[in-house]
Amino acid sequence: MNLAEFRKDYIKHSLDVMIVGNDPVKFFSGWLNEAIISGVQEPTAMAVSSVSADGKPSSRMVLLKGIEEGEFIFFTNYTSRKGQELDGNPNMAMLFFWPELERQVRIEGKVEKIPGDESDIYFNSRPLESRISAIASPQSKVISGREELEKLYSHAAEVSLPEVIKRPEYWGGYSLRPDSVEFWQGRSGRLHDRIRFRKDGSNWIKERLAP
Repeated sequence: MNLAEFRKDYIKHSLDVMIVGNDPVKFFSGWLNEAIISGVQEPTAMAVSSVSADGKPSSRMVLLKGIEEGEFIFFTNYTSRKGQELDGNPNMAMLFFWPELERQVRIEGKVEKIPGDESDIYFNSRPLESRISAIASPQSKVISGREELEKLYSHAAEVSLPEVIKRPEYWGGYSLRPDSVEFWQGRSGRLHDRIRFRKDGSNWIKERLAP
């Protein structure tokens, strides 16, 4: 397969600076709702990128779990690689890609941990298996194999009564307050539409970027 010859023309939608409004988070919510209604697979899935102490970036897919007061909420293990990197450098990037709509959104900003009681509410809303996994898995740590992971899960399941399972201190939520949001709409001939919002004090500056 010659990857250099693999091409797709984008023809479904367009994006004009006049229709995005003045609030990028509000406009993002509209796009996200369209992705959900359109049947996009995993519409809340996003690639999040952090940077290590020695300047090496790393990315992984996580799920957006809320948009509150202009901030983007997700949950993870605080001792994982991403958690450790965010402790050292709170700058993070998010990337949403909805190929069915030929759209992507890039979001950049700083994260901080959300209050423990808010993490408790979300943790307690998760399916039992997911709560047990959060307790059992030493996320990002080297393990000997699948058998070790399953043993850890089985042990956690045996000692954890569903009605008394509590969120571990090393697991919880982050909120990202954006300082840059870019909306990308695929267009024919690679003349894509790119509209970026960047924060200037308390105001958003809106500008069109060349594709």
